[in-house]
Amino acid sequence: MRTDGRQRAQWAQWAQSVGGVRPAMVVLLAVVCGWAAPAAGQAPAGGRVEVRVAGHVLQVPQGFTVELYAEGLDNARFFALGPDGVPYLSQPRVGRVVKLPDANRDGRADSVVVVAQGLNRPHGLAFRGDTLYVGETHRVVRFVPGSAAPQVVVDGLPVGGNHWTRTVVFGPDGKLYVAIGSSCNLCDESDPRRAAVMRYDVDGSNGAVFARGLRNSVGLAFHPATGALWATNNDRDWLGDDQPPERINILRGGRDYGWPRCNLPNVRNPEYPGADCSQVEPPAITFQAHSAPLGMSFYEGAQFPAEYRGDAFVAYHGSWNRSVPTGYKVVHVNVVNGRPESIRDFITGFLPAGGGPVWGRPVGLLVLPDDSLLVSDDYGGRVFRVRYTGR
Repeated sequence: MRTDGRQRAQWAQWAQSVGGVRPAMVVLLAVVCGWAAPAAGQAPAGGRVEVRVAGHVLQVPQGFTVELYAEGLDNARFFALGPDGVPYLSQPRVGRVVKLPDANRDGRADSVVVVAQGLNRPHGLAFRGDTLYVGETHRVVRFVPGSAAPQVVVDGLPVGGNHWTRTVVFGPDGKLYVAIGSSCNLCDESDPRRAAVMRYDVDGSNGAVFARGLRNSVGLAFHPATGALWATNNDRDWLGDDQPPERINILRGGRDYGWPRCNLPNVRNPEYPGADCSQVEPPAITFQAHSAPLGMSFYEGAQFPAEYRGDAFVAYHGSWNRSVPTGYKVVHVNVVNGRPESIRDFITGFLPAGGGPVWGRPVGLLVLPDDSLLVSDDYGGRVFRVRYTGR
């Protein structure tokens, strides 16, 4: 990836502020290792257009439109596609999982059907066959068809402190992967399962740390061609508006991704002046600090233009303590040879460019059987449907 003069200056300034790396070395590492930050807000070919939805204005690439799929969904978070082709959605704050059928295929959910309730902050959802797996904050349960009672798969997950979400996915190896965030912004964890992605057999046995040093990896997705596990990661706070960068990691078994000692290879956090960061696994790509990347989904459909096939989408939930807010959008990640090469805006406008209050915070993403894309908004309690019309 190429870096321009402005990017090199930003990397150099960042290196000087955190210590431990010479500016020239940071630029060299950024170029060689491929984790230089992409240009922000790069416009796609064909320009952007405005669409009005839910009483607000969003911006999307020309040819796309955004429609309201469902609303009135308190704390709408993560999706899974059921074996019936119907999207399922978690609502952690109200402790339930619902499904949103569109029986008449008019592009909008006909009803909200409660699948499970009384759960403890259910977040990640995954299907294995016709069985639904749900990541509660303290355990993973499954719902077998014909039974309303959950069966416990993994119990006793660490709780307390920050980062309560538990994302669950099944890999090509048939294993169950569970993301567990840190308990704090920056600290030494006593439980090795925190700030890590765990791997289990399908019945919950043989749990082991798959990758560690991951402060909060909420979005997990397996690349459809390589089978590699991609993870978004929310990095630490209180080092200023622009450091350290957020990232996407391609996780490798047994590797350390740095937290809490380091925030990049050979770049230690100032609270750990003697840390050795030479063996930290580099991110696949980095981007603006405090964007808060959450959900991620690969696009293998045919409805969108060919340039999107094999690429990924990531939902930026948005900053909470940056002096100038950032994020609050969905981005398109261009993937080349199984790795992220660049990032550009896909859906913007949840944070109005001309000022005004935030009205939406993207979280989850799901490609439907018709190859349109669902986006959840936990702030407004809505689900949006994105499709390509060519107009």
